[in-house]
Amino acid sequence: MIDKYAMYCLAGPLFYDTLDGKRSDHPDYPAAARDVPPGWAHRATDTWFHYMPEDRPLSPQGWKIHISSCLDDAERTLDIVWDYCVGRRLPFKFLRGPRVVMMLNSKYADRGGSGKLVTMYPADADELELVLKELGELLHGVRGPYILSDLRIGEGPLFVRYGGFAERYCVDGNREQVLAIEDPDGTLVPDRRGPSFTPPPWVTLPDFLAPHLAARNSVTMEGLPYTVEKVLHFSNGGGVYKGTDTRSGRTVVLKEARPWAGLDAVGRDAVARLRHEADILGRLKGLDVVPELYDYFTLGEHHFLVQEFVEGTTLSQESVQRHPLTRATITPEHAAEFTEWAMAMLGRVDRAVETLHGRGVVFGDLHPFNVLVDGDRVVLIDFEVATLAEKNARPTLAHPGFCPPADRLGVHADRYSLACMRLGLFAPMSTVLIPLHRPKVNHLAELVSGTFPVPAAYLNEAVALIRGEDGQDDAPMRELPLPGRAPWAEVRDAAARAILASATPERDDRLFPGDIAQFQPGGGINLASGAAGVLYALAATGAGRHTEHEEWLRKRAFAPKPGTGLGFYDGLHGIAYAFDALGRRGDALELVGLCLKEKWERLGQSLYAGLSGIGLNLLHLGRATGERDLTKAAAEVTDMVAGRLGDVDSVPEVSGGGNPHAGLMRGSAGPALLFVRMYEETGDEALLDLAHTALRQDLKRCTRREDGQLQVQQGWRTNPYLDEGSAGIGLVLALYLAHREDETFRESLAAIAQVATLDYYVQPGLFAGRGGMIAALCAGLQPGLDRAAPEIAGQITRLAWHAMPYGGGLAFPGNQLLRLSMDLGSGTAGVLLALGAALHDRPVHLPFLTPPNSPPGAPAGAADPLSA
Repeated sequence: MIDKYAMYCLAGPLFYDTLDGKRSDHPDYPAAARDVPPGWAHRATDTWFHYMPEDRPLSPQGWKIHISSCLDDAERTLDIVWDYCVGRRLPFKFLRGPRVVMMLNSKYADRGGSGKLVTMYPADADELELVLKELGELLHGVRGPYILSDLRIGEGPLFVRYGGFAERYCVDGNREQVLAIEDPDGTLVPDRRGPSFTPPPWVTLPDFLAPHLAARNSVTMEGLPYTVEKVLHFSNGGGVYKGTDTRSGRTVVLKEARPWAGLDAVGRDAVARLRHEADILGRLKGLDVVPELYDYFTLGEHHFLVQEFVEGTTLSQESVQRHPLTRATITPEHAAEFTEWAMAMLGRVDRAVETLHGRGVVFGDLHPFNVLVDGDRVVLIDFEVATLAEKNARPTLAHPGFCPPADRLGVHADRYSLACMRLGLFAPMSTVLIPLHRPKVNHLAELVSGTFPVPAAYLNEAVALIRGEDGQDDAPMRELPLPGRAPWAEVRDAAARAILASATPERDDRLFPGDIAQFQPGGGINLASGAAGVLYALAATGAGRHTEHEEWLRKRAFAPKPGTGLGFYDGLHGIAYAFDALGRRGDALELVGLCLKEKWERLGQSLYAGLSGIGLNLLHLGRATGERDLTKAAAEVTDMVAGRLGDVDSVPEVSGGGNPHAGLMRGSAGPALLFVRMYEETGDEALLDLAHTALRQDLKRCTRREDGQLQVQQGWRTNPYLDEGSAGIGLVLALYLAHREDETFRESLAAIAQVATLDYYVQPGLFAGRGGMIAALCAGLQPGLDRAAPEIAGQITRLAWHAMPYGGGLAFPGNQLLRLSMDLGSGTAGVLLALGAALHDRPVHLPFLTPPNSPPGAPAGAADPLSA
């Protein structure tokens, strides 16, 4: 997941963002400064410059041409393409500048679509053939990465793919909104852009492309002395595979590198780094703390390194499995046992790194994912950014939580990472917070020492190594009004100050910085990641109304960008809910009226983006206004959800086939919530039967851990959280049990309730962190629990793990902890709402999740959301 977020960290040190606001630091290509030709339309986005002749309407879909280019050849390529396309009146677009090219070709970029510099839109197959022939000659010698989603034309930089020209959207099999094309029946279906050339089944490949497809398919591993058995990892730079050497029968790892792809901070591609890794492994030959190098070869244009396969697991996985803070109960004995193991393991890692230094090598990318534990053996893996100690260099590509600051060079970079690991093993992911505010490390060390019997000198040494001579003042961290320690009003007002200080009303795409989801259509205005959720949380917790920001939201909600969702957390229905809670009922009803005119029937089942959320919002507004048409529409939506529900076996146990998600936001608990609330409206017992089936669907995808917790099974991990974990399922179970007793459900609820009282959660947020657990406890996850209960008080106090200063106030990091967030789903606004559920004098609740035996149907928050 960090891979997905890394690109949005490039624009600044504090918030996820695009590069659009950094043009002075990252200029566009000279071609962007050319005058727009007469009779041409021009549009700029944060990534692309688009050009289209006004007298040539663009087809909605067809065969498109992509041009790939490395950084060194890009300007020459754009000069040729501009003259050609303008002369031919051929619509085209190109990436804005070198920084965008590096971002979209980085190791962390989407591997299926990376490599594109230019896209062109021929009118038909005849023009496609002509353009490929003529441009192939003009661009002879241009070098660039292979575009995995496309078919390459010859050995040059031209590629083709059938896909959408216009932005159209549909819902895919996972019930997510995606770009779409139209099938022969006129139905919008996903425009698939995976890492392989796969035209839609109804599209016939033009004859002149057949030889190029045959050439692509001719490259195989036949004749090589290796077989590939399993994919271990993919990145844009290539794959990592488990295989067998057919000559010896030994198990090996094959690391693949694609030329010109997977760029690092200094522009090196994956091939350069793989060759470098082979050289480093050769220098370290004979050391037990590194894998043995066996072979190096090329296949087509791809390079492969073959090395020893080391049994065991990563130190990250090993520590998570052992960590006592993830248990339902933790004793001093548990903490002492883990401390003994962790310090012994850290000692082995320290000695392994010193062994490298003895050979004159700096590892450069030390973190728990790059350490394999095989019994008593510790093995360091992934040497692509390793350097020679004599060069006193800084890593060019490293994990953000362990990457040293600019003043740590050579062996000091490794020692910085080792110091981060001393904290990181005890507080997983906490080191990611340090770059946001370096004095936070002092606070983290205090929290670790208060939980684990780690010697003070050991932690103090780590803190000193991390802090160095940073010069940052400790006061903002020391004076922060922390939840559970400062009075509620001070905490609330501090969070509100941080949120409001971050506002950017001059921007059109987003008002408050949040999760990277806000850069999707509608993401900057919706309830989960956008302005609606933030303004709702501020008002509901007594932090006030902010009319100028509400007007910013209104303007964009009534003129949404193409692709904006209709759903509750992803789109316009959630904004309508927020408007109603803000006292803008007219806006709420008008917006819902517009939504009802759209093709909402094609949406999925979910609470987050589909019919369940829409049905619940219609029911809520119908109750609040007395508008019978809204209640009737809610009933129609409920019937539609019921018709699609199926039986208990209509969902997969973990993933594959149908909806892979479980939980409140995207799983069957969302429909179950709709059925329960509609039952409360109608008294129809059949709706409780439907809720029973839906809840059993989600419970089927849960697993009981050794300590008794019931969590959603998600492959190699389990999920306890509010959005796609068991806490959200438990809330709906509690609502169901308030109307109908079920012994199995009661037992499941008791097992789920344990997940909300753990001592440690990786993130603080509402949807997938500690904030959600506070909100769930206040909403009845443990029936009979008072808001002042020590279980809730303890969780509030432990929010200090992630508390950060910003703008003279209190802020929290968002998903992946790499940047601060102010939104409802992942950031400060969601934590504020959760705290309000426990501490506000008129307690607030998550939408539609008022606890059992409370008045149903009221908005989350007080009758007067403006009261302090």
